Amino acid sequence: MTSLLQTASLSSLSSSRSLLPNPSSRSRIPFPKCIRCSVGEPLKYANGKPCIPLLRDEMLPNFLTRTTQVVNAASKNDTRLRIFSGTANPSLSQEIACYMGLELGKIKIKRFADGEIYVQLQESVRGCDVYLVQPTCPPANENLMELLIMIDACRRASAKNITAVIPYFGYARADRKTQGRESIAAKLVANLITEAGANRVLACDLHSGQSMGYFDIPVDHVYGQPVILDYLASKTICSDDLVVVSPDVGGVARARAFAKKLSDAPLAIVDKRRHGHNVAEVMNLIGDVKGKVAVMVDDMIDTAGTISKGAELLHQEGAREVYACSTHAVFSPPAIERLSSGLFQEVIITNTIPVSEQNYFPQLTVLSVANLLGETIWRVHDDCSGGFEPYSTLGID
Repeated sequence: MTSLLQTASLSSLSSSRSLLPNPSSRSRIPFPKCIRCSVGEPLKYANGKPCIPLLRDEMLPNFLTRTTQVVNAASKNDTRLRIFSGTANPSLSQEIACYMGLELGKIKIKRFADGEIYVQLQESVRGCDVYLVQPTCPPANENLMELLIMIDACRRASAKNITAVIPYFGYARADRKTQGRESIAAKLVANLITEAGANRVLACDLHSGQSMGYFDIPVDHVYGQPVILDYLASKTICSDDLVVVSPDVGGVARARAFAKKLSDAPLAIVDKRRHGHNVAEVMNLIGDVKGKVAVMVDDMIDTAGTISKGAELLHQEGAREVYACSTHAVFSPPAIERLSSGLFQEVIITNTIPVSEQNYFPQLTVLSVANLLGETIWRVHDDCSGGFEPYSTLGID
C-alpha cells in the first residue's frame, strides 16, 4: 500500500482521498513518548482499513467511472470483516469493535435447561473473515465449549476464514508432563479448536511459548505487557529506584524482557523451594531491592499465593514499594484478600478476563488491551505485519 501511494500521481491521490475510509475514524493506541520506557514509536502506516487500490481513469472500461469502482471496493471490503462476541467477556469485545469502527455481529447464544449451549448466527457470514472473541476464563469448560460451538456455527455458515480471538487461553498451564500418567490438556484443547473449524488463533500472553506449537494452524501471539509498560512510564518513577522482580524462577525470561524495556532496570528473582511434602517453603531473594520500588511481573494471578509471599519477602528485604503487574487476572479465592492486604502499592492488570465489581479493591488498576487486539485484527485481516514488532513481541520467546 505504501509503495502504491508513493508512485500514484498527486492529482489521483487528492481526488481519491475523499472516497477512502477516514483513517482518523479509529483511534490509535495511546502510547505517549517517554524516555524511560522504550516500547517503540507510534505506528506509522496507511493501511489501517482494508486496502483500496487507487485506479486511474485510463485503466477503467468506458462504462465504469472511478468513483463507482472505488466506492464499491470500499463497500465490499467493509462487509468482509465480521466480529462476534461470546458471553465470556462482552465488554472487551465491544471495546475492540469500537476501536475498529465496526459493530459486533448479531449472534444468539443461550443455555437449555440441562446446560447445553445453543448458538445461532443472526446474519450472513458467507465468504467473510470472521473473528470470534471469547476468552476461556472461569468457568473454563463452559466458555471453551461455547467457543467450539461458535466456531462450528461459522464453519457451517460458509465463513471464508475463522479466527478464534482468545485473550486468555485456559488450560495453558497443563502444557507438559511433570509426573507420570498426566494429561497435556493444552494440546487437547488446541486439537479441539482446530477440529471445530478454526483457521487461525489470536492469543494474548500464553503461559508458555511452546503452547503455540500445539496448534496445527497459525497462531498470532501478542503480549499485553506494552500496555502495562506505558502505564508504568506515566508514573514517572525514577529509574535509579526501580527494580523488576520475577516471583519465581520460571518467569525470569519474562521479567528480564520487561526490565529491558524499563530503561534496562536491574532484575531480582524470588527463589522458592520445598524440601519435602507438607514442609514450609524456603524463600530466598537473588538481587538487591533495599530502598527501591519493586515491580513484580507475572503472566497471571490466580490465587495470588506466589506473588503475595514474594511481596512479603521483598518488604523484609527493605523494598520501599511493591507493584504487582499481570496480564491475566484469574482471581480465584482467596486472591482478593491477599492482594488487598496492604502488601502492594498498586496491582496492575488488564481486562483479558472480566473483573466483577465485588472483586474491586482500592489498589486495583485495570488497563484495556482492546486497542492492542483491535490493531492486531486489522493487520491480520490486511495480511500486514511490518512495523508492528514493538507491540507484538518483547523478545521473550
